[in-house]
Amino acid sequence: MAVDLAALVDPAHTVGVTQECQKGVIGPQAALPQLADAARGEMVPNAAALVRAARAAGVPIVHCVAARRDDGKGSNHNARLFHGMLKLPVKLLPGSEAVEVIDEIGVEPSDVVLTRLHGLGPMGGTDLDPVLRNLGATTIVGIGVSVNVGMLDFAMDAVNAGYQMVLPRDAVAGVPADYAQAVLDNTLSLIATLPSTADVLAAWS
Repeated sequence: MAVDLAALVDPAHTVGVTQECQKGVIGPQAALPQLADAARGEMVPNAAALVRAARAAGVPIVHCVAARRDDGKGSNHNARLFHGMLKLPVKLLPGSEAVEVIDEIGVEPSDVVLTRLHGLGPMGGTDLDPVLRNLGATTIVGIGVSVNVGMLDFAMDAVNAGYQMVLPRDAVAGVPADYAQAVLDNTLSLIATLPSTADVLAAWS
Protein backbone atom coordinates (compact mmCIF):
# COMPACT_ATOMS: atom_id res chain seq x y z
CA MET A 1 0.00 0.00 0.00
CA ALA A 2 1.39 3.39 -1.02
CA VAL A 3 2.14 5.76 1.84
CA ASP A 4 0.74 9.28 1.75
CA LEU A 5 3.91 10.89 3.08
CA ALA A 6 2.48 14.40 3.28
CA ALA A 7 -0.32 13.16 5.54
CA LEU A 8 2.06 11.00 7.56
CA VAL A 9 4.43 13.88 8.35
CA ASP A 10 1.78 16.59 8.62
CA PRO A 11 3.19 19.25 10.97
CA ALA A 12 0.01 19.08 13.03
CA HIS A 13 1.04 15.74 14.52
CA THR A 14 4.74 15.32 13.72
CA VAL A 15 7.88 15.92 15.79
CA GLY A 16 11.44 15.75 14.48
CA VAL A 17 13.93 14.02 16.74
CA THR A 18 17.71 14.10 16.38
CA GLN A 19 19.54 11.20 17.98
CA GLU A 20 23.13 11.75 19.17
CA CYS A 21 23.81 14.46 16.60
CA GLN A 22 26.34 15.79 19.06
CA LYS A 23 29.91 16.99 18.80
CA GLY A 24 31.39 14.11 20.79
CA VAL A 25 29.75 11.51 18.53
CA ILE A 26 29.78 12.90 14.98
CA GLY A 27 31.64 16.21 15.36
CA PRO A 28 35.23 16.95 14.29
CA GLN A 29 36.69 15.51 17.51
CA ALA A 30 34.30 12.59 17.73
CA ALA A 31 34.72 9.62 20.02
CA LEU A 32 33.78 7.35 17.09
CA PRO A 33 35.70 8.72 14.07
CA GLN A 34 34.51 6.03 11.65
CA LEU A 35 30.89 6.82 12.44
CA ALA A 36 31.60 10.54 12.22
CA ASP A 37 33.19 10.08 8.80
CA ALA A 38 30.18 8.09 7.60
CA ALA A 39 27.82 10.79 8.86
CA ARG A 40 29.60 13.81 7.42
CA GLY A 41 29.22 12.93 3.76
CA GLU A 42 25.44 12.71 3.46
CA MET A 43 23.72 12.41 6.81
CA VAL A 44 24.83 15.69 8.41
CA PRO A 45 23.85 18.03 5.56
CA ASN A 46 20.57 16.20 5.06
CA ALA A 47 19.79 16.25 8.79
CA ALA A 48 20.55 19.98 8.92
CA ALA A 49 18.24 20.62 5.95
CA LEU A 50 15.46 18.59 7.56
CA VAL A 51 15.74 20.44 10.86
CA ARG A 52 15.65 23.83 9.13
CA ALA A 53 12.61 22.80 7.09
CA ALA A 54 10.88 21.37 10.15
CA ARG A 55 11.25 24.61 12.08
CA ALA A 56 9.97 26.60 9.12
CA ALA A 57 6.94 24.29 8.81
CA GLY A 58 6.14 24.45 12.52
CA VAL A 59 7.33 20.92 13.29
CA PRO A 60 8.83 20.83 16.81
CA ILE A 61 12.42 19.61 17.11
CA VAL A 62 13.69 17.52 20.02
CA HIS A 63 17.42 16.86 20.32
CA CYS A 64 18.39 13.70 22.21
CA VAL A 65 22.00 13.62 23.39
CA ALA A 66 23.90 11.02 25.38
CA ALA A 67 26.13 11.82 28.34
CA ARG A 68 28.12 9.91 30.92
CA ARG A 69 29.31 11.21 34.26
CA ASP A 70 33.02 10.88 34.96
CA ASP A 71 32.24 8.44 37.76
CA GLY A 72 29.80 6.48 35.58
CA LYS A 73 26.93 6.77 38.05
CA GLY A 74 23.57 6.12 36.43
CA SER A 75 25.05 4.76 33.20
CA ASN A 76 25.01 1.23 31.84
CA HIS A 77 27.88 -1.21 32.32
CA ASN A 78 26.17 -4.31 30.95
CA ALA A 79 27.32 -4.48 27.30
CA ARG A 80 30.59 -4.45 25.38
CA LEU A 81 29.57 -1.17 23.77
CA PHE A 82 29.54 0.65 27.10
CA HIS A 83 32.91 -0.76 28.13
CA GLY A 84 34.35 0.20 24.76
CA MET A 85 33.20 3.79 25.17
CA LEU A 86 35.19 4.05 28.40
CA LYS A 87 38.42 3.50 26.47
CA LEU A 88 37.81 6.33 24.01
CA PRO A 89 39.66 9.65 24.42
CA VAL A 90 36.51 11.77 24.09
CA LYS A 91 34.32 11.76 27.20
CA LEU A 92 30.65 12.64 26.92
CA LEU A 93 30.60 14.56 30.19
CA PRO A 94 27.37 16.36 31.10
CA GLY A 95 27.65 20.04 30.28
CA SER A 96 30.72 19.58 28.09
CA GLU A 97 31.14 20.52 24.43
CA ALA A 98 30.95 16.82 23.55
CA VAL A 99 27.23 16.72 24.38
CA GLU A 100 26.37 19.86 22.41
CA VAL A 101 24.42 19.48 19.17
CA ILE A 102 26.68 19.86 16.13
CA ASP A 103 26.88 23.36 14.68
CA GLU A 104 25.43 22.32 11.33
CA ILE A 105 22.12 21.55 13.06
CA GLY A 106 22.30 23.87 16.05
CA VAL A 107 19.72 24.50 18.75
CA GLU A 108 17.06 27.19 18.47
CA PRO A 109 15.05 28.56 21.41
CA SER A 110 12.02 26.67 20.14
CA ASP A 111 13.85 23.32 20.30
CA VAL A 112 13.82 20.89 23.23
CA VAL A 113 17.06 19.23 24.34
CA LEU A 114 16.94 15.98 26.33
CA THR A 115 20.06 14.45 27.87
CA ARG A 116 20.21 10.82 28.94
CA LEU A 117 22.76 8.97 31.07
CA HIS A 118 21.72 5.45 30.18
CA GLY A 119 20.51 3.10 27.51
CA LEU A 120 21.11 2.29 23.87
CA GLY A 121 18.63 4.75 22.41
CA PRO A 122 16.76 7.94 23.19
CA MET A 123 13.37 6.60 24.25
CA GLY A 124 13.66 3.73 26.71
CA GLY A 125 13.26 5.06 30.26
CA THR A 126 13.74 8.71 29.25
CA ASP A 127 11.54 11.81 29.06
CA LEU A 128 11.19 11.52 25.29
CA ASP A 129 7.89 9.63 25.14
CA PRO A 130 5.93 11.98 27.45
CA VAL A 131 7.51 15.02 25.79
CA LEU A 132 6.40 13.76 22.37
CA ARG A 133 2.88 13.10 23.63
CA ASN A 134 2.70 16.54 25.21
CA LEU A 135 3.72 17.99 21.83
CA GLY A 136 0.84 16.12 20.19
CA ALA A 137 3.00 13.75 18.18
CA THR A 138 1.75 10.62 16.50
CA THR A 139 4.56 10.62 13.91
CA ILE A 140 8.27 10.87 14.63
CA VAL A 141 10.78 11.88 11.96
CA GLY A 142 14.00 10.45 13.35
CA ILE A 143 17.46 11.44 12.16
CA GLY A 144 20.93 10.68 13.46
CA VAL A 145 23.11 7.77 14.49
CA SER A 146 23.70 5.00 14.54
CA VAL A 147 21.76 2.59 12.35
CA ASN A 148 23.82 -0.15 14.04
CA VAL A 149 22.33 0.40 17.49
CA GLY A 150 20.80 3.75 18.47
CA MET A 151 18.44 4.34 15.55
CA LEU A 152 17.42 0.69 15.48
CA ASP A 153 16.61 0.79 19.19
CA PHE A 154 14.79 4.12 18.74
CA ALA A 155 12.61 2.83 15.90
CA MET A 156 11.57 -0.29 17.80
CA ASP A 157 10.79 1.65 20.98
CA ALA A 158 8.79 4.22 19.02
CA VAL A 159 6.72 1.60 17.21
CA ASN A 160 6.13 -0.31 20.44
CA ALA A 161 4.91 2.95 21.99
CA GLY A 162 2.39 3.42 19.17
CA TYR A 163 4.11 6.06 17.04
CA GLN A 164 4.50 6.10 13.27
CA MET A 165 8.26 6.13 12.66
CA VAL A 166 9.72 7.90 9.66
CA LEU A 167 13.46 7.55 9.04
CA PRO A 168 14.76 9.54 6.08
CA ARG A 169 17.27 6.95 4.92
CA ASP A 170 19.87 9.49 3.83
CA ALA A 171 19.66 11.38 7.14
CA VAL A 172 20.81 8.44 9.26
CA ALA A 173 24.21 6.73 9.29
CA GLY A 174 25.95 3.59 10.47
CA VAL A 175 29.15 1.64 9.88
CA PRO A 176 30.14 0.09 7.67
CA ALA A 177 27.94 1.85 5.12
CA ASP A 178 26.87 -1.33 3.34
CA TYR A 179 25.81 -2.88 6.63
CA ALA A 180 23.76 0.22 7.49
CA GLN A 181 22.00 -0.02 4.14
CA ALA A 182 21.28 -3.70 4.76
CA VAL A 183 19.71 -2.90 8.14
CA LEU A 184 17.57 -0.22 6.53
CA ASP A 185 16.48 -2.53 3.71
CA ASN A 186 15.95 -5.72 5.68
CA THR A 187 14.92 -4.63 9.19
CA LEU A 188 13.95 -0.99 9.51
CA SER A 189 11.89 -1.08 6.32
CA LEU A 190 9.56 -3.51 8.10
CA ILE A 191 8.76 -1.14 10.97
CA ALA A 192 9.36 2.37 9.65
CA THR A 193 8.77 4.48 6.56
CA LEU A 194 12.07 5.22 4.80
CA PRO A 195 11.69 8.18 2.44
CA SER A 196 14.52 10.31 1.13
CA THR A 197 15.32 13.68 2.64
CA ALA A 198 14.05 15.29 -0.56
CA ASP A 199 10.69 13.54 -0.15
CA VAL A 200 10.23 14.89 3.38
CA LEU A 201 11.36 18.38 2.38
CA ALA A 202 8.78 18.34 -0.41
CA ALA A 203 6.07 17.31 2.07
CA TRP A 204 7.00 20.23 4.33
CA SER A 205 7.42 22.84 1.61
